[in-house]
Amino acid sequence: MWIYEGKPIESMEDMPEGTFGFIYEVTHNPTGKKYVGKKQLMMNRTLPPLKGQKRKRKVVKEGDWKTYYGSQSDIKSLLKEGSALDFSRKILNFVPSKKLLTYYETKYLFERGVLEKPDEYLNDNILGKFYRKDFL
Repeated sequence: MWIYEGKPIESMEDMPEGTFGFIYEVTHNPTGKKYVGKKQLMMNRTLPPLKGQKRKRKVVKEGDWKTYYGSQSDIKSLLKEGSALDFSRKILNFVPSKKLLTYYETKYLFERGVLEKPDEYLNDNILGKFYRKDFL
């Protein structure tokens, strides 16, 4: 379950109107390590054309945000080894657009110094341009 300012977020109705996505922090409770990331609420899918048609179909549907923990490889391996109960998930900020989603994620990552604190954070790069290895 996602938590925002101490309140559980279980559906899109619990979020502010016009929310495109959110910035989150996932904590692996046994180690105390955190991961900061972004998540879109809706996903665009391209489906094959219907029989007799040529144009591909575009469908917008709700994404996997309810069961999402992060795309980082360390988080995925920790989930396989342990359990989802080993993690706590917190929403830091709701965001109204895709551009601002990237802006706020980058802002939080730099403000928290995630690349400079390998003992505290699992993040290993920012925007695919700045890497933890650059600081070691």
